[in-house]
Amino acid sequence: DIIRFLKIFWTVVSRMFTQLYQVNKHKPWIETSYHGVITENMDTVLLDPPLVALDKDAPVPYAGEICAFKIYGQDAPFEAVVLNRTSGEGVLRASSPVDCESQKEYTFIIQAYDCGAGPSGADWKKSHKAVVHIQVDDVNEFCPVFREPLYKASVTEGKIYDSILQVEAWDQDCSPQYSQICNYEIVTAGTPFAIDRNGNIRNTERLSYDKQQSYKIMVTAFDCGQKRAKEDVAVHIDVKPVCKPGWQGWNKRVEYEPGTGSRQLFPKMHLETCGGPLSGVKAMVELQTNHIGKGCDRETYSEKSLQKLCGAASGSTDLLPAPSPSTNWTASLLTDSGRDSDLIYRFDGHQAANVPDHVVPQNLTDQFTIATWMKHGPSPGLRAEKETLLCNSDKTEMNRHHYSLYVHNCRLVFLLRRDFTQVDTFRPAEFHWKLEQICDKEWHYYVINVEFPAVTLFVDGVTYEPYLVTDDWPIHTSKIDTQLTVGACWQGGEVATPRFTQYFHGSLSGLTIRPGRIETQKVISCLQACKEGLDINSLESLAKDIKFHFNPAQSVLVVEGEDVDSINTAMTKVSYINSRQFPTPGLRRLHITTTVQCFGEDTCLSIPDIKAVVMVLPPSEPRITITGSNRLVRPAGDLRGPLGVAPFKELHITSTVMKGDSFGGCEPGVMEVMHNLDYCDVLVIGEELNPERESLEIHHSALLGKHLDATNSTSGISIYGVDSMAHYEQALRQVHYRNWRPATLSERRFRLTCSELNGRYTSNEFNLEVSVLHHSAPVEHVNHMAAQPQYMRPVHHPLMIHTLNSHMSAPPAATVVIVVCIAALVVIVVIGVYRIHATHQDGFREDEDGGKDPEEEWDNSALTITVNPMEVKEEEREEEEEEEEEEDEEQVGGMTSAESDNSDEDEEEEEEDEREEMKERKQKGKLEWDSSSITY
Repeated sequence: DIIRFLKIFWTVVSRMFTQLYQVNKHKPWIETSYHGVITENMDTVLLDPPLVALDKDAPVPYAGEICAFKIYGQDAPFEAVVLNRTSGEGVLRASSPVDCESQKEYTFIIQAYDCGAGPSGADWKKSHKAVVHIQVDDVNEFCPVFREPLYKASVTEGKIYDSILQVEAWDQDCSPQYSQICNYEIVTAGTPFAIDRNGNIRNTERLSYDKQQSYKIMVTAFDCGQKRAKEDVAVHIDVKPVCKPGWQGWNKRVEYEPGTGSRQLFPKMHLETCGGPLSGVKAMVELQTNHIGKGCDRETYSEKSLQKLCGAASGSTDLLPAPSPSTNWTASLLTDSGRDSDLIYRFDGHQAANVPDHVVPQNLTDQFTIATWMKHGPSPGLRAEKETLLCNSDKTEMNRHHYSLYVHNCRLVFLLRRDFTQVDTFRPAEFHWKLEQICDKEWHYYVINVEFPAVTLFVDGVTYEPYLVTDDWPIHTSKIDTQLTVGACWQGGEVATPRFTQYFHGSLSGLTIRPGRIETQKVISCLQACKEGLDINSLESLAKDIKFHFNPAQSVLVVEGEDVDSINTAMTKVSYINSRQFPTPGLRRLHITTTVQCFGEDTCLSIPDIKAVVMVLPPSEPRITITGSNRLVRPAGDLRGPLGVAPFKELHITSTVMKGDSFGGCEPGVMEVMHNLDYCDVLVIGEELNPERESLEIHHSALLGKHLDATNSTSGISIYGVDSMAHYEQALRQVHYRNWRPATLSERRFRLTCSELNGRYTSNEFNLEVSVLHHSAPVEHVNHMAAQPQYMRPVHHPLMIHTLNSHMSAPPAATVVIVVCIAALVVIVVIGVYRIHATHQDGFREDEDGGKDPEEEWDNSALTITVNPMEVKEEEREEEEEEEEEEDEEQVGGMTSAESDNSDEDEEEEEEDEREEMKERKQKGKLEWDSSSITY
């Protein structure tokens, strides 16, 4: 009962106490401000201090408990959750994903609410407002990206730059840690460049435009989280040359193909002045050809041919001709080879030549001309000796110099001692010229025109008067012969042994004397003119302020102007031209010097000289071919005629060149070309001509209207002069061989060769044999074969039989018949030889008595070919022989004509073999036949 009482008492007291204290008297309490951090893409916020609400009504139920946290703000993506109502603990969470790149910070208001006065939540109380500041932590989720897809820069060579250019990358991350670029790096290895952490690129060494004109490097970037750029960036750096005044856009080598006319040398040339104001430009272009021939590409025809081409008067004597049987005095001299057939003689102080007396001009009057090409350098030693080019002195007894041309201490001296006349007075005797050209080691053309007492010197077409003329007594006349020498002077008297003295050191070419006339300025200019030089294309396109000037040889061109653009245009028009059909291949050097003037100054820029070359390519060399009949058979009567025979009546001269090549895409082919020849020589093979009974000559009328001359001797005939191949053909066809005593002559052989450019291109050696047919005793009946053309060759039946049997196998019976026939023929030939010998003796006596007319002799010779010597049944024999000859000719295919010796290259091989066998057998037959003419 007591326990029950206590329970009831406690219940009553509790209810009384609850009723007494049931009112919610206090508000919840929280901190006034909170700072929170949340990592992006996470939902938990770390608050400082932690989120806790306190209520003084605790531990009263509801009134002392915390039921909620409420957030007030503009779209704050957060929510607060009560973890424990009694302790008031809570947590702040993200209600949606938080992105730092969208918003880095959030600020909002938060309040705490208690549970109120009872379970219904009525009469709840809220705390004061607290400020919550939340920072969003960044995650390194983005890679650096460069702001430009490509970076370009240019630098000047030879400089070191602190910064050539700056590359820049950026990062989308929001935090400084991950959004900032902490490092740049050059990916390309081996480059002379470096980059710093700010993206500045610099060069680590001096760059050279000649070594490398541009660089391409790859660069990457790293953010502070060491995340690398997804794509590297390319950086192009161009190296510019230091602005150096000078010519640009020209080639060091220009190729020139022969026959293409004028070729531009600098089509893209322009002058770089680095922006300086100019008042004038002067450029000099020099074509240097001193190493070629006689100073440039000139025609290399013989001196006489050149004089005829230039319209010089005839009558000059060439004292330095090409060595030949008729001009053998130059054979011992040294020739300067490798000069494109320029006939150049080199004298080293030990060579000289005596000109034969029959060559020396004997009629030197008050007017004459001496001309020569000379290349000479300074003489060694302090006291140089005289160096004689040409000297006419006493051959024996005395040592008088009648006239001479020599060099002494770089002075050219011409000595002329006149013969003694009635006037015994001093006369001009020595003429001196002092010129730089005499010792400059270059080729020059010297012409001395003598109009006594005046003497004028031309050097390369320019006139020079003597600076000194000395007088002397004339030479007393005497009967002492004189000796003309080249390369030294002959000392024939006053010494124990005649010898040469005053030797010349240098090179000479084309030394000539023309008596009776002096050379004109026009001819002199033509003889020394170059065939190559500089040229300007399209003169009308040049600006009006451009001035240009050529030297006489067109080897130097000077261009002047005030405007750089006009000068550039003019220089692109400068060309090289070579008018020779077959120019000398090789290099020609070019040298350009430039002078620039500025306003108020003499010179303001130094323009470097230009050195280039023109390469003249080798021309297509012509192949000169002489064709015609190689054997000519004539009766003796024709040779005794007033004109003799024309051995080269059927001559043809052609010239072909190879055109095209497989590298160019087209097959090589042969093309016939027309050009000039300069000489053709007909040489006698074997014994020389005997002037007492034979001659080889050409009538003067055959050379009329042509640029040709001819000389002949016992060794042959030479036709020379620059003229067409057609004119040479016509002239050679008019060459006649005559023998007025051909009784002991069986054959004469000749060799013909032709030349272009003084032997640079020569033809084949064309050999011709002239066979002589001697007559037999006259007969009553004449075979009609005598009326055949005179070029028909004799046909011998033994040859025909032999030829026919060479292509078939004879049966035994036929063999017996052939043996019998051959035996009979041997008997006939023996008797015929005896008869012919007797007839020959009679004919020889008739030759001495005057002989018979040519027609009768021709008929008799024909009888020798076709008439049986036995003269038995002559008419029947003749008819049978005619039939056999016709059959044989049909089988041989016309091989009996004079033209049959030239085999046709287009025939089949079997026909060629047959023809060769026939020729051999004909030769054997001919030799048998010719044996009949031997004098016993």
